[in-house]
Amino acid sequence: MSGFACASSCGLIFKSKESERNVVSLFQYNGLRAVESIRLGAIRCNPKSSISTSAAKCGRIKAMASPTVSAPKREKDPKKRIVITGMGLVSVFGNDIDMFYNKLLEGVSGISPIDRFDASEFSVRFAGQIRNFSSKGYIDGKNDRRLDDCWRYCLVAGKRALEDASLGQEVLETMDRTRIGVLVGSGMGGITAFSNGVEALIQKGYKKITPFFIPYSITNMGSALLAIDTGLMGPNYSISTACATANYCFYAAANHIRRGEADIMVAGGTEAAVIPTGVGGFIACRALSQRNDEPERASRPWDKDRDGFVIGEGSGVLIMESLEHAMKRGANIIAEYLGGAVTCDAHHMTDPRSDGLGVSSCIIKSLEDAGVAPEEVNYVNAHATSTLAGDLAEVNAIKKVFKNTSDIKMNGTKVRNLFTTQSFTGCLSSWHRKGHRAAVVCSARLPSAFSRSRRDERKFDCNFVESLQLRI
Repeated sequence: MSGFACASSCGLIFKSKESERNVVSLFQYNGLRAVESIRLGAIRCNPKSSISTSAAKCGRIKAMASPTVSAPKREKDPKKRIVITGMGLVSVFGNDIDMFYNKLLEGVSGISPIDRFDASEFSVRFAGQIRNFSSKGYIDGKNDRRLDDCWRYCLVAGKRALEDASLGQEVLETMDRTRIGVLVGSGMGGITAFSNGVEALIQKGYKKITPFFIPYSITNMGSALLAIDTGLMGPNYSISTACATANYCFYAAANHIRRGEADIMVAGGTEAAVIPTGVGGFIACRALSQRNDEPERASRPWDKDRDGFVIGEGSGVLIMESLEHAMKRGANIIAEYLGGAVTCDAHHMTDPRSDGLGVSSCIIKSLEDAGVAPEEVNYVNAHATSTLAGDLAEVNAIKKVFKNTSDIKMNGTKVRNLFTTQSFTGCLSSWHRKGHRAAVVCSARLPSAFSRSRRDERKFDCNFVESLQLRI
């Protein structure tokens, strides 16, 4: 079992009062307090860069004060500092970041009964299934019919992220594309293509297996296809580490930039396992909630009646870029990646260590790499599998690292691009899955809509959430 942790803070571009002279300031945050301002004179600023993130168009986000602390030393070299300049996704709420974010703030659930196949005989009959997906404008008709959904989601999310970063095809053609890499991972890969190939072998013989069986099954195909379509010739491969896949990709992508091997990395995860083989396999693992009578309330992290997670599908991709490169092209800076770490429980295929040592050590190493003190953290994006052992171990780990949790907001998440909860979107194994764990610690602002419970009849197990202020 592997784990990943990353720490990030807001690195926002603001137009100053001297904007007439194209002077821009990048504010570095210590928690939520601006502690330094870098003058970026004579830089062409993207018109939409007055503040970060597409989410700024949505609900207002209220900040929570961080204690004043002395932060460890952080990276100053703009060639090694890494910022996020674009986001793209495919989800149960569609492919638009703003729509996705608004649905979350409104508390809309994307979990529903499975209708892609006959699941009437399955003990679990619901999921975060994507419906009415369209790749129009992103994938040509022939390839769209051939591709596994896993790769269709990846291509759309990746290209939308590039567009969001103002890196459309015309712009890319003017750039050194050997300095732009792709690292989009998948926990399951093209499981539909694999299942269809096995079925053809059994029913019709090996001569009836499609030549696309192997290429569209293996997990690196998302990165490969995205690079082929866009001409990106930098580092290109995929990582498959179950629940932590996309986070491992972010970590590895950041290191490529830090080492000077790339200026930009397209990184993320993609998954499409809501098929009989995928659902049946997770049922066999006894990992899924079986609340067929109330699917919208099935994922119940930290609840005394929790009984497993909800499977989902989709893709999430970020554009990671060196600060120097982003400033030179006047990119809209959404956030800054500060650091990360990877660890292994070395314990069991699915069950965590009860003391949460693998998680806590990963968070500590991540904070050290990022130059962030534990006292600066005011929001924890938890793995929160909604499993009996997983939730308990994770909370134990968090309490071990963060001695005073009274000012920390903690959210149970599965598909994490913004402030997502599994009850809304389902579990994407490329982001999180039982067994492998990922902990994201950030100094982001928490939407006020999530500052209180949206569910009735919560029964928290006070034995292990006693000192945490949980906001679910």
